[in-house]
Amino acid sequence: MKFYTKLHDFYCGIDLHARILYVCILNRDGEKVVHQKIKAEQAALNQLLSPYFGNIVIGVECMHCWYWVSDWCEQQGINFVLGHALYMKAIHGGKAKNDKIDSYKIASLLRGGNFPLAYTYPQTMRSTRDLLRRRTKLVRHGAQLKAHIVNTNSQYNYPALELHMKNPSAREAFRHRFDDEVVQRNVNFDLAILDSYAKELKYLEYFIERKAKQHRPDYYAQLRTIPGIGIILAMTILYEIGDIDRFESVQNFASYCRLVKCKAESAGKTYGTSGNKIGNGHLKWAFSEAAVLYLRGNDKARRYLNKLQKRMSKAKALSVLAHKIGRCVYYMLKHKTVFDDERFLTV
Repeated sequence: MKFYTKLHDFYCGIDLHARILYVCILNRDGEKVVHQKIKAEQAALNQLLSPYFGNIVIGVECMHCWYWVSDWCEQQGINFVLGHALYMKAIHGGKAKNDKIDSYKIASLLRGGNFPLAYTYPQTMRSTRDLLRRRTKLVRHGAQLKAHIVNTNSQYNYPALELHMKNPSAREAFRHRFDDEVVQRNVNFDLAILDSYAKELKYLEYFIERKAKQHRPDYYAQLRTIPGIGIILAMTILYEIGDIDRFESVQNFASYCRLVKCKAESAGKTYGTSGNKIGNGHLKWAFSEAAVLYLRGNDKARRYLNKLQKRMSKAKALSVLAHKIGRCVYYMLKHKTVFDDERFLTV
């Protein structure tokens, strides 16, 4: 956990909402200078804060409305910090909670040096990252639709098909498969959405890949040298990392990727692990997938996994391999090198 500890003359805490902002400004002595509600508009924010430009810091909690405030602060040359929502216990743990109290607590955390920092993703790559995340949700929804079709086939005791539902021929076989008109209509509804997804996702992936080669062609080329990391995994890792230099050490990077677990200890006793959901779930998924795909057709990697399995379960061995790939990616991007299979399996 990192905290914002820089000193300023004024500290501004904003409780963000889609249509309103509650703004609290404290001076360096902790006295309230401003504490009021305004519309969520740049003009209103500019009018309220303009007398304090020059030595003010603005802090907000990480939620879906922070993009425009961050961009406005960058345009005005104002220090902007983003608060980690899971770490800001002072806001969520109070007896009374409302927008006015929350904005004061944010400003107080800033002034006291206890404001937990989240990463402020740069504007240039932010929208493409969001589009890639949207693609992931659509693909998962498509998988649910495919599972529904296959389950319906089993539900009515029809013979199983050997073809995979991702193939157009397999989907075509289901268009007139069921005798019941209502059941067939239910399945055709799923098939219509799947056909649309298959068409649109193809163009979407091509568009995002073009953007990735414009934003970070070096990262993209380096990641594609790792066996098992294809176009989607490479783009996911690229956009979720953003800039590898924001991680001070490989340990910080592994923790951010949820590749390590942290012990919960007190008085010399261990109470399991904590903070398993703190970090980037997209990177956790990407490296877990990369570990499985790295083994495909790779005899040396399988022998390495078998060695690990002598000391632990298969699930744990795959987690260790995912952690190893994550560390490898960190050093590759940091030192601008490509993947070395021999060195990877011997280190």
